[in-house]
Amino acid sequence: MSIRFIYGRAGSGKSHYCLQDIKKRIQEGNGRNLILLVPEQFSFQAEKNLIKSIEEKGTLKAQVLSFRRMAEKVFDEVGGGIKKHINDSGKNILLYKIIEENKNKLKVYKTSAKKQGFVNLVSDIIGEFKKYNISPEVLKENLESIQNKSLKNKLEDIVMLFLEFQKRISTNYMDSEDTLQAACEKLDKSIIFKKAEVWIDEFSTFTPQEYSVIEKIMCSAYRVNITLCMDAMGEYSERESMDLFLPVKNTEQSILQIAQDNNIIYEKPVNLRCSPCYRFKNSTALQHLQHSLFSYPYKNYAEYTEDINIFKALNKYTEVEYIARDIVKNCRDKNLRFKDIALVTGDLDEYENLIKAVFNQYDIPYFMDKKREIIHNQIVILIISVIEILAKSWSYESVFRYLKTGLLDLEFDDIDILENYVLANGIRKKQWLDEKPWNFKINYGNFKEDNPQEEQEYLDKINSIRDKVREPILKLSENIKGKKKGRDICEELYNFLCELKIPEKVEELIVAFKNSNKLDKANEYSQIWDIVVDVLDQIVEVIGEQFFGMETFAEVLEIGFSKYEIGVIPPALDQVLVSNVTRIKSYNVGALYIAGVNDGIFPVTVSQEGIFTDQDRDELKQNGLEIAPNTRNRVFEEQFLVYSTLTIVDKYLTLTYSMSDEEGKAKRPSVVVSMIKKLFPKLQEKSNLLDVIGNEEGIEAVNGPKATFNAFISNIRENLGHKENINSLWIDVYRWYKNHETWNEKLETVLGAFYYNNEIEISDLAKIRRLYGRHLSMSVSRLERFAQCPFGYFVQYGLKVRDRKMYSLSAPDLGSFMHSILERFSLGLKEKGLTWENIDKKCCEENINNLVDNVLKDSPNSILNSSKKYKHVTDKLKKTLTRSVWLIAQHMKKGRFVPIAYELVFGETGDFPPISIELDSGEKISLTGKVDRVDVAKEDITTYIRIVDYKSGTREFKLSQVYYGFQLQLLIYLDAILNEFNKITKGKSIPAGLLYFKLKDPIIKTKGNISDNEIEDKIRKNLKMNGLLLNDVNVIKYMDTGMEKSSDIISVSIKKDGELSKSKSSLATKRQFEILRKYVRNTIADLCKKILTGNIEVNPYKDKTKRGCSYCEYSAICQFDTSIKGNKYRIIEDKSDEEMWSIIEKEFKE
Repeated sequence: MSIRFIYGRAGSGKSHYCLQDIKKRIQEGNGRNLILLVPEQFSFQAEKNLIKSIEEKGTLKAQVLSFRRMAEKVFDEVGGGIKKHINDSGKNILLYKIIEENKNKLKVYKTSAKKQGFVNLVSDIIGEFKKYNISPEVLKENLESIQNKSLKNKLEDIVMLFLEFQKRISTNYMDSEDTLQAACEKLDKSIIFKKAEVWIDEFSTFTPQEYSVIEKIMCSAYRVNITLCMDAMGEYSERESMDLFLPVKNTEQSILQIAQDNNIIYEKPVNLRCSPCYRFKNSTALQHLQHSLFSYPYKNYAEYTEDINIFKALNKYTEVEYIARDIVKNCRDKNLRFKDIALVTGDLDEYENLIKAVFNQYDIPYFMDKKREIIHNQIVILIISVIEILAKSWSYESVFRYLKTGLLDLEFDDIDILENYVLANGIRKKQWLDEKPWNFKINYGNFKEDNPQEEQEYLDKINSIRDKVREPILKLSENIKGKKKGRDICEELYNFLCELKIPEKVEELIVAFKNSNKLDKANEYSQIWDIVVDVLDQIVEVIGEQFFGMETFAEVLEIGFSKYEIGVIPPALDQVLVSNVTRIKSYNVGALYIAGVNDGIFPVTVSQEGIFTDQDRDELKQNGLEIAPNTRNRVFEEQFLVYSTLTIVDKYLTLTYSMSDEEGKAKRPSVVVSMIKKLFPKLQEKSNLLDVIGNEEGIEAVNGPKATFNAFISNIRENLGHKENINSLWIDVYRWYKNHETWNEKLETVLGAFYYNNEIEISDLAKIRRLYGRHLSMSVSRLERFAQCPFGYFVQYGLKVRDRKMYSLSAPDLGSFMHSILERFSLGLKEKGLTWENIDKKCCEENINNLVDNVLKDSPNSILNSSKKYKHVTDKLKKTLTRSVWLIAQHMKKGRFVPIAYELVFGETGDFPPISIELDSGEKISLTGKVDRVDVAKEDITTYIRIVDYKSGTREFKLSQVYYGFQLQLLIYLDAILNEFNKITKGKSIPAGLLYFKLKDPIIKTKGNISDNEIEDKIRKNLKMNGLLLNDVNVIKYMDTGMEKSSDIISVSIKKDGELSKSKSSLATKRQFEILRKYVRNTIADLCKKILTGNIEVNPYKDKTKRGCSYCEYSAICQFDTSIKGNKYRIIEDKSDEEMWSIIEKEFKE
């Protein structure tokens, strides 16, 4: 029995020495077992290296083991592996159940127990205790010696969970930590290491559990060789920082202590001196970096070198693009193969998608050396979603997450049809279970009004899709019904998956991935079904006899799958390795690129995490309970990782960092950058901060066809209109693409885009008629939409594009509901023989409440009946409507105007015929619409008419809005009503005004306490009507007979000279009203003419407060962009009424 250390810094050839030593022992033929023990993640590469060194014949005499594989071999030989193994997934499932059962007993973690991720934290700390040979009984015994009350309470919670966990698994099961402990106990009976020679390589630290195994091996083996990445004892230079090799030094001391305790012979160590190191024999610069890194004071490298480079990028994209270009260049100019190159980073999650996109663009084959989470795999999503459907009563999210996995025999178009219908009608819960077919009205399609059969056929199709969706899930639900045990649920879930033919579909996916050369995906999916079965097995094994609700079972499934990560092997030989810095150690790397050499990423910021703080760990250590290193020790480990990473390369090292993140915020370079700059003062840092991508002069910008094409287009765009600035290189590039059949069409398309504009027109007027009909009939609000933007009108009313209908209470829906109630209330007064003047507030409240309740009773599918939340909305609506009708009653009591019509309709079947507008061509246009209320006041033979429009939003009358065509509705209604009244009355009709009535119940802000009457006064003032009024004091007083200086009903006041003030409201004389009526008719005629001549230009408006595109649903269609030639906003000037009257009157001189 003996041990021998093999000392050597990074690159000194320790692994090479081990392999050669093994080869030598094979040639000696002494018959001993030869074992190379390496970390789990490096076992694959180590086997490759061993086979390459000793060739195939030697593989029978030497083998590569990891601790896990060693345990399996021990169990195979001497038994002891009869207990069923639970992996991390099964462990978390069991812990979840234990925490659920004991959460009310927890002192510290009672609240945290409900949070996502808590199970992982508990699992990690239990695993940590086991690795450090600390049992729950030992923890319990030490509780009394803990002085810190907070730590003591934490430990009591953990001990309770730990004890329960061990109690449940100890009889029949073992987890991964137990496996190594059990193997350690069985090693004495094993002959694997009897008189064997063992080489332990690539480790820098061990856990106490691993030390126990090593101790057994040392006591059994002929010799144990252990590589240590450090200088030999007694050879530390005064210039070296002791901190760098501190983790390895601690390992050395621990091994020596084990040897001393067991009287194991200490052989003369092997000292692999680095002068130069084996790895750096061809690069003095990399040799200097290895020797001087983390040494103080710095020793400068006096010569210029190209073996080490630093690149400063503007952002992560340009950083990765530089790396891609440099890889292509090195493969082309330095005879490197892709397999000789590695790209590593301290934050692979952030860089992963960028690397994939850029490397595909540059046609660089790569292997992403990263374990892949399966929780987002479509098969796992389907399984969790179907359980959530049952647990959450067919919630929208779970149903359509299930349907969109792509694993069901449903077309995506059918799923979209079903989803639109479900969203539009708020279908949920029991409505999915209803045996009767759905018959909610389809209020979002473009069905012809005279063809109800088309709508019925569409509804039948929806119900057919629904039945296909429901059938297998209802069957699963029926099979699970009454079964609460985990075993039964797992069994039925497995049968459900088999009935859906998921195993067969997985095989089809694997074939499809292989055919499309997505070998890594094929590799991933080849493991997924086994994992699904394994998770179900783990549930059955661990908690199969326990009872579950479906919601708990869904959480158990999610926890089970969340712990699984798939490791894939490289699908090809010649690929760039992309990895995290922690997984790169055992690879042979010719050129190394380290991306993200920024502060906090490389080296990573070491922070306190997990259940125990550094102070907790220190106190536990003082009480003889040493667990994983604290933050300070992990900093030394991170420093050693930086050293290991920088020295793994043998030819070419490049470090890159970015100066800003995705949001443009500044990022700092890592301290590693400044260290290397000090070591290599002649090193010139490269940068693209001042360059524009695609503007590089020379052959460096030319790489593969995809990447070069993008650079070429960028260069052309920058120099558009300045041909003389274009480098001749790009002319040659253009000729290559022009003459290349594959690229020619794409080239022409992209170059044509430089002259793109979104100006469109319809030259064929017949198409206009097909879109809008032979006879143009429309509402006035549509015309206002056209005035705002012709293209928006064309998309909405011509193409009939609709936003997805959602089951929600939108502002228009709310407004329509309130209008309907007000109409019913007003007509109800007439039916009961009541007037506005003889009702009180109580009458208003009772009638409104009854009306709202009756309307909702007759509309069971109304959204206001859907939940308690909308019950609150309904109560608020009742309050607002009561306030509104009581305010109308007060208006009527104070004025002489009386309502003569409610919801007066212009149309073929309305109260009045459609409003007719004649165009210059002689064609007549029909306008339809509805007026909320028409009031009249009579004086002798004169009838004054005012129109009142109810608005649940905020609307003010502006003459400038009328001028531009945005506020035509009330004026054209007023004009039509005046014309109709003049036909049927002998006297004359005069416009009194048009007013907006606010349907609101406002909140009033006051200072201090005020009385109820004062509150009512303030509310009335807040709800004053505004609009356009006849400039006649007498008529105004007909609206508010009690008015003296100002009115509580309308926004108007009287000046000292008896005239109406123009500062409070818009006023118009009789003459101005006549002019305005003509102007509105002419404006409408002009707008209709533009519609019929095919005007669909993208011409949105912009005023000082808003833009037409701000809330437009169709901006993604028109692609309006002021950077595109011809795209400009139509500026709307907000002029005063006096200015607008002057402009309008000039156009209509009498």
